[in-house]
Amino acid sequence: MVREGYYFGVPPLVLGGVSYLLHWTVTAVVLLLLALFVFSFFRDPDRVIPSEPGAVVSPGDGRVVVVTEEENNGRPGKRVSIFLAVWNVHVNRSPAAGTIMKLEYRPGKFLAAMRERASLENEQNVFTLSTEAGELVFKQIAGLIARRVVSWKKAGENVARGERIGLVRFGSRVDLWVPKEAEIAVKVGENVKGGSSVLARWPAKPKMDKLEVGTAESDANLAAAGKRS
Repeated sequence: MVREGYYFGVPPLVLGGVSYLLHWTVTAVVLLLLALFVFSFFRDPDRVIPSEPGAVVSPGDGRVVVVTEEENNGRPGKRVSIFLAVWNVHVNRSPAAGTIMKLEYRPGKFLAAMRERASLENEQNVFTLSTEAGELVFKQIAGLIARRVVSWKKAGENVARGERIGLVRFGSRVDLWVPKEAEIAVKVGENVKGGSSVLARWPAKPKMDKLEVGTAESDANLAAAGKRS
């Protein structure tokens, strides 16, 4: 369980115990059930992180509600949106290994996270992550009940694939945007788990080593010389 769970769960637990000692049975039961719910909400299970090269994993647990083509700053790409119900794990994870180039907090509305407009209009943290394959974007988005997006990372930090990066409190949404070259591996209606479910495959392009670069340049120069002669 993450640390925030103690802040929210201990008070109703203590009040429930006091109510029980005062023989306020109904109040005690309600408070104890509330405490159990809060502790469950803030659970943080370990996950098996895929080692497949180019795998882009889910930033959170939930159900895929949108898979669509979408531009990001003029770049063609694809967006996957995941709805997190109150019973899902709400710890968010990095979809890939890389460096957080930009982390932008955007204040906004608290529309129901199932609604399409939530991706643009709700309060959110927007991460721009530089990976070996290129840049991708993912978001933590507040919902109707969730009223706070929490990031445990900051711009300039390196993260591993599946590493914990923050959470959204009480029902929310996460979005993932990848360039058009990436192959989406999920469809609407699928249930996914943060850090372990593969949402897309986007392998890095192989880099030519110095010997290969030198050979290619030499071949190009010889070809050019042959044409001039």
